[in-house]
Amino acid sequence: MIAAVLFVTSFLVPTKERVQVSSDYSHSRTTSFIYLASFVMHFGAQIWMTFVSGLSLYFALPRHTFGEVQRVLFPRYFTINACLSLTTLLIFVKHHPPHTWDTEIAIQVGGMSGAFFLELLIRLYLTPPLLRLIVLKNNLERTAGVGNEIGRHNTGPLKHCPHYLNIHHTFRRVHVYIAVGNMLTMACTVLHLHYIASKLCVL
Repeated sequence: MIAAVLFVTSFLVPTKERVQVSSDYSHSRTTSFIYLASFVMHFGAQIWMTFVSGLSLYFALPRHTFGEVQRVLFPRYFTINACLSLTTLLIFVKHHPPHTWDTEIAIQVGGMSGAFFLELLIRLYLTPPLLRLIVLKNNLERTAGVGNEIGRHNTGPLKHCPHYLNIHHTFRRVHVYIAVGNMLTMACTVLHLHYIASKLCVL
């Protein structure tokens, strides 16, 4: 995380060499394509994972099966999104060097930086404990004979178990943190989508 902060910060701080290079830099179709592709894939992944995949599977699969799917998807989702956010950010800054920023560009860089650091933070510090809690919770539920219900949470005999309730409350708290973080990154993405839409000249 510290390395990522230092890397992005070093990229954003202008130097004489970078100013000189950027003044001679022309937008290429390749970098524009990579920039737009990374942004579109990022936004598409957010919409799919948040509003389509998660809700659809929760109401279609037994709860433990859904949990196993989430154990696989969550790390990949936030890893890929962080990489796509960083790609979009770096190319955008390459096209808009710091010495040329106005308020509009600074807001866009801030939003994309926020999305990247949030996704990285979630992947490194919130996803691992969430996955461990899923395993602990599922093991206790299997022992008690619950967890195969679809679209609902039935604690059964575990509703009087303090150990299970503590794990479950911790799981829900971490899950809420991740959900809020994901919605904030989506807000940053929508902010940049609005910016791109305002600059389109092909429609």
